[in-house]
Amino acid sequence: MNTTETNPTGPAAVLRGALAHWRQDLPASLVVFLVAVPLCVGVAVASGVPAERGLVTGIVGGLVVGLLPGSSLQVSGPAAGLTVLVFDAVQRFGLGSLGVLVLAAGLLQIAMGLARMGRWFRAISLSVVHGMLAGIGLILILGQLYAVSGRTAPGSGGGKITHLPGLAADWFTGRAATTALLMGAATVALLTFWKKLPGPVRAVPAPLAAVALAAAATAVFGLDVPRVRVDGLAGALALPTGEGIAAVATTAGLGTVLAFALIASAESLFSAAAVDQMHHGPRTDYDRELAAQGIGNTLCGLLGALPLTAVIVRSAANVQAGARTKASRILHGLWLLLFAALLPAVLGLIPLAVLGGVLIHAGAKLIPVRPLGALWRGHRGELAVMAATTTAIVFTNLFEGVLLGVVLAVAKSAWQTSQLHIDLADGGPGGPLEVRLSGNATFLRLPRLLDTLESLPAGRAVHLDWSGLRHLDHACRTALLTWAARHGAHGTTGIRWEPPLAATAAA
Repeated sequence: MNTTETNPTGPAAVLRGALAHWRQDLPASLVVFLVAVPLCVGVAVASGVPAERGLVTGIVGGLVVGLLPGSSLQVSGPAAGLTVLVFDAVQRFGLGSLGVLVLAAGLLQIAMGLARMGRWFRAISLSVVHGMLAGIGLILILGQLYAVSGRTAPGSGGGKITHLPGLAADWFTGRAATTALLMGAATVALLTFWKKLPGPVRAVPAPLAAVALAAAATAVFGLDVPRVRVDGLAGALALPTGEGIAAVATTAGLGTVLAFALIASAESLFSAAAVDQMHHGPRTDYDRELAAQGIGNTLCGLLGALPLTAVIVRSAANVQAGARTKASRILHGLWLLLFAALLPAVLGLIPLAVLGGVLIHAGAKLIPVRPLGALWRGHRGELAVMAATTTAIVFTNLFEGVLLGVVLAVAKSAWQTSQLHIDLADGGPGGPLEVRLSGNATFLRLPRLLDTLESLPAGRAVHLDWSGLRHLDHACRTALLTWAARHGAHGTTGIRWEPPLAATAAA
């Protein structure tokens, strides 16, 4: 584990920390930069926007968010987790509206941070988080399978699945783009087995190695495969326009803004929790980190770039490379700026197929395979929530899928915490019927409670002992009193109460 010795918050403090730990932070920043370049470009291309806009988001994540307080070591930039949502937004509202969407989402994040709502993101069910990541991963994989095959992906997740047999037929009949398909498959294989290679080889980030090898092979052998289109950094920037604002000022637009803000915030704060477990330094201030992400997205929106989040891949690379202060992530943003400004033509050498392979691998890593066995053995309810969330995301959209997952998780918790035990005992000839209630009596258990009480024989005295209840909501209490009144009116010799509180008994 890495040890963070300082947590500077102002420019002067950051500079002092950088000077004190430059031997650790400088090489760490270079590692993060090399990891970030292919991911920034790949996420942008998969999102349906110019590649340079992904680099702009990475630059803002380093130079702006990297300087702000919140977390000390996690790194922000464009994330694969938002690819599906961004692509859908671009298709629905147009590329010119993307900046307005991101700007509005950033302002909402700032407001949530100032309202100290950051800590509430830690309360979301882990099964919903796993389901969200799995759904994003599956859609990312499905979309890129069509991309590397030279085919246009269907617009819906269900369409992507139903057309898979036809896509597979294209692979085996040669109607797919064979060279690009093989390049994408080779990229996935390289990324999968990279960690098994010797240590000196693994010093090079796997995504960078895959992109460099594919670009070199394309140039040397003259491979006819689509490549990244380069328009220049300045030409890729786009300020918000009135047209974009009008397109977003709709119910659908506001829903997309809310989805951007909530999902980007959740992904950033989940990443912060994971990064905090990787080092022994200062913990993340969730409210400040949320505001910092909002400031970054506000600036990205003004520039027409992709939305940013804290990204676990880059953050983990930063920690594992030995970073000590914020200087490493700030420097990584500087290297991205210099690369985009001085070497933009290098992007034009990158085949789209290799970026598709990188994203397929990234999507597969989002699917939480390891927890499935433990959930099946001991928490099948959680597994059901996870599966429902994933399925809803694939067949509807990200926001509705997560919303359904949260609703199911809340309903599951409510059902499990409203356990009501009803014990019946016959007091013998002439004695009252004993009805003992224990646990939690809520409206969710009201049908069973009333069925039990209404099945009691008429004409018998009843001793209703509810002193064992830990909770009795208004609906159950009213139902009990109503039943008692009706039971007495039908000739019962008497109902004796034993409530938990004297005040309740008096009522």
